[in-house]
Amino acid sequence: MRYGLIESMRRSYSVGLMYRVLNVSESGFHAQRTRPLCKRKRENRRLEIEILAAHQRTRETYSAKRLHHDLADHGVQPTPYRVRTLRKKLNLRCKQKLKFKATTDSKHHLPVAPNILNREFAVNAPDKVWVSDITYIPTDEGWLYLAGVKDLFNGELVGYAMNEKMTKSLLVMQALFRATASKHPDKGLIAHSDSKNTYTRFQ
Repeated sequence: MRYGLIESMRRSYSVGLMYRVLNVSESGFHAQRTRPLCKRKRENRRLEIEILAAHQRTRETYSAKRLHHDLADHGVQPTPYRVRTLRKKLNLRCKQKLKFKATTDSKHHLPVAPNILNREFAVNAPDKVWVSDITYIPTDEGWLYLAGVKDLFNGELVGYAMNEKMTKSLLVMQALFRATASKHPDKGLIAHSDSKNTYTRFQ
């Protein structure tokens, strides 16, 4: 333990000072450094390499228990406890998979506006037909919702809004307000969306 402490701190403190403080001899320290590793430590070093390889092989998504099974499938037979201990020592963590988040619900009983566009996607001028939708973006801190409004004439994103929460149709309205404030479309603009509940709610 004391020899390991000296080894880890020798770049920050005088080695001679640490000899005196920890009451160890210089000859004992150097003998320990040149002494061959014991069988257990050699096995642990080899196993650490196997665990790192398994962690990468499984795309950093396996727990210690599943890593143990993966290692066994590849002919490595450590105990589950040993895998947990070395995995913790190597500071390996699972990448968390975010669960699917539904942004809209098509099974509702709210009023639906007529489909004026009727799949006529050929538009001859800007600010005549806008289409909108909502998507979600996975981030390290959770889901980020994005509502976008696109001009069908040239594909320009004329308005958008983002938020970590999707409360009622607020996100949709923010995107539409920004689009109209930016483009000032003439009367007769068609704003097309799907018929799911996010777009059919009344404020």
